[in-house]
Amino acid sequence: MPKLRAAIAGTGFMGPAHTEGLRRLGIEVVGIVGSSPEKSARAAASLSIETGYGSYAELLADRRVDVVHITTPNRLHFTMARDALAAGKHVLCEKPLAMNAVESAALVDQAARSGKAAGVNYNIRFYPLCLEARARVRRGDIGDVHAIQGSYVQDWLLFPTDYNWRVLADEGGSLRAVADIGTHWLDLVQSITGLDVVEVCADLHTIHPVRQRSRGEVETFSGKLAADNDTIPIDIATEDVGSIMLRFSNGARGSLWVSQATAGRKNSLKFELSGSKAAVAWDSERPNEMWVGYRDRPNETLIKDPSLLDPSTRRFVGYPGGHNEGYPDTFKQCFRAFYEYVETGDMSTTPDFPTFSDGHKEIRLCDAILASHRSGAWIGIR
Repeated sequence: MPKLRAAIAGTGFMGPAHTEGLRRLGIEVVGIVGSSPEKSARAAASLSIETGYGSYAELLADRRVDVVHITTPNRLHFTMARDALAAGKHVLCEKPLAMNAVESAALVDQAARSGKAAGVNYNIRFYPLCLEARARVRRGDIGDVHAIQGSYVQDWLLFPTDYNWRVLADEGGSLRAVADIGTHWLDLVQSITGLDVVEVCADLHTIHPVRQRSRGEVETFSGKLAADNDTIPIDIATEDVGSIMLRFSNGARGSLWVSQATAGRKNSLKFELSGSKAAVAWDSERPNEMWVGYRDRPNETLIKDPSLLDPSTRRFVGYPGGHNEGYPDTFKQCFRAFYEYVETGDMSTTPDFPTFSDGHKEIRLCDAILASHRSGAWIGIR
């Protein structure tokens, strides 16, 4: 089979991240497209990519491209994924898959009919110790899971002068902290446990109903603060923080706290699973350690070492014990699962990467969380 080749749609924070992950796998990135021909050319030059496309249509017409990676603002995901599948390309899309469940359901159906691989980049699944937690749940080490709790917190939107397109409902959707980072946590714990969230009760809050937008462009996580006389006040409707109670398909209870305004927490996802035999806990800011708790013997701290991990986990570990792996490695390993699946040529097998169906599940969850917040009631997932 000829070597697969990729193109990137989007030149912001995620475009270079995808490019790096692909190159570490030996996947050639033949082109990139931004919101203008000028941005495409600049990104191609800075990333040493051969082609900076003049438009997305030009990317889709490029016969060299087997896989399209979509890393654009959320509002563009649906049309870009739809058009890429229609053009006969495999698609790997950043989350959220679409702006609402009607759109994501249509993409699930189109992907199933297309015969192409269609994935969503829930890359957090691919930290080695998250995969190990999943393996331990699957083989019964944890016992029956009865409680799941955790958080995903950051501080990049702490100040009212912090601004990015993600804070706008028209660009990113009615939910922000939940949709942007909370869905990573929700996808992760459902993937690890094999359980589905079936009901939610949410309380969300906007700390800064008005933010100061710089007259220039501000990139995600740039940390830039503009002078007061160089900003424009913008009304904000999306949430900065939120608390969500959860009920799972086996009767387990859970809770999730999300925040993009917690000082000092740069990118901290934490979960703790409590089972009838043991508990496990993990923090993305200490990704090479996993706590394992017991009632009747000493607790353990497992350090990432492929020789100590389940065989199903070792496939996605790149380095030996004592050699730490982190955030960029999760992109590489998620892409590894996706591209190896494509290379088999058998789209009827069950993929081990997050699919469009998983992306649709998270959007249905977001719809229920928003409805719960607005109604103040428990809402079932439909």
